[in-house]
Amino acid sequence: MEWGEAISAVNVLESSGRRDIPVRGVQYDSRRVTAGDIFVAMRGETSDGNNFIAAAIAKGAAAILTDSAETFDELKRKQPELALAHVSHGRRALAEISSAVFNKPEQALKLSAVTGTNGKTTTAFLLEQMLRSAGRKCVLLGTIETHIGDEVRASEHTTPESRDILAVFADGVRAGCTEAVMEMSSHALEQERVWGMPVDVAIFTNLTQDHLDYHITMERYAAAKARLFAGMGGPAPRIAIINADDPASTQMIEAAASCTITTYGIEAGQWRATNITLQAGDTRFTLQTPIGEHAMQSPLTGRVNVYNLLAASSAAFARGLSMDEITHAAATMRQVPGRFEVVPGSREAGFTVVVDYAHTDDALANLIALGRDLVGPHGGQVITLFGCGGDRDKSKRPKMGRAAGGASDLVIVTSDNPRSEDPMQIIDEVMLGVRETDVTFIVEEDRRAAIEIAIRSAKPGDIVLLAGKGHEKIQIFADGAVPFDDVEEAARVLRELRSGATE
Repeated sequence: MEWGEAISAVNVLESSGRRDIPVRGVQYDSRRVTAGDIFVAMRGETSDGNNFIAAAIAKGAAAILTDSAETFDELKRKQPELALAHVSHGRRALAEISSAVFNKPEQALKLSAVTGTNGKTTTAFLLEQMLRSAGRKCVLLGTIETHIGDEVRASEHTTPESRDILAVFADGVRAGCTEAVMEMSSHALEQERVWGMPVDVAIFTNLTQDHLDYHITMERYAAAKARLFAGMGGPAPRIAIINADDPASTQMIEAAASCTITTYGIEAGQWRATNITLQAGDTRFTLQTPIGEHAMQSPLTGRVNVYNLLAASSAAFARGLSMDEITHAAATMRQVPGRFEVVPGSREAGFTVVVDYAHTDDALANLIALGRDLVGPHGGQVITLFGCGGDRDKSKRPKMGRAAGGASDLVIVTSDNPRSEDPMQIIDEVMLGVRETDVTFIVEEDRRAAIEIAIRSAKPGDIVLLAGKGHEKIQIFADGAVPFDDVEEAARVLRELRSGATE
């Protein structure tokens, strides 16, 4: 592709230099530039790509697209032959030119997108599994991992920049995929990282407090989520799937005025779950739909997964699956990593150890309620371990403390990802909420030691909830990241317990 053809897909204010030079790729990070690439220099949240144009050129960039008028004028004057274009909005231009260079892969896939505070990852996983079960070949983009057909890749972000999304989509098209399922975070919607993505089915799970370090208010947070349903640089989604039980559903429905709306829920909705029975590893309910009743059974656990199954099922139906295909897929679901993941070897010890990503007060309360349901018939105790991330919304820390203390039998407060903050300062803020309750608590800053305390405190019939990090494989401190996996740490302690019991 030549530069002139590539920028014809972009809303360019002005261009200069040669238009007939070949271009082979697109990058927004100068460190990733190779010979023949277009470098998109855009102002970001924490840095300005325009400061790295010289580095990109030195690495072989063939053309520069900038959102800075000053930079454009200076380059035009100093390097008149340089292939150069000026745009008003860098992120939108990144999406537009990446689509052109990757040959518009987003138009070859039917895209389902999930937004919400909790449940995005699980709902996306469930929908992809349903589509695959019916013979559809899929791309999955999410917090835990990326799938391209049967290939599994690590994910660095919940929702990457548009260039990286489109590169994955292009790989998917080459692999024969026809469907794509992705999580769309509030950050990505607000920052327009998903500009121009043609969403066919859009799903809203729920809205609870999170990310107020970025959005500042719940109103702005909700507005960012609602952008999905109005369309991001393109038509509105064909179908909007909205949780009718969530108070924010009214705002989402208003934003989805141009969509065909399907609602779901337990208390309300066109797709409803009734006659719910919950056991560990076994969830059953009657699915009430506009086309009749259907028996649903899934190896997933808990009321929260009833909502996730409702969202995924109604979305799968919107994508053309039959009810027989949906109910069959639900019965054969595999565990989503880090989402109520039972640690191998724990049940042999007589109690259950669960790793979960819950990192908001609402998610933590739901997790503990599920734990209480599971131990209730046996009189077991709920032991909850959690921390709060550094450099994130501080106002939720005491709220999480109250949520844990108000419903657990033992709370262990530890570190999550403290990042640049003092771990004990974070813990002190969490403890403001814990101390408002009567719960027995232990403070242990070292997460490895805290996990050992939690598991060694458990007795037969108890459940140990290791919350906050879920699928994550690192712990982030001020001086960098270190390998850390809650599942592996818990499994190690369980092995030691078994070894001690047999000596």
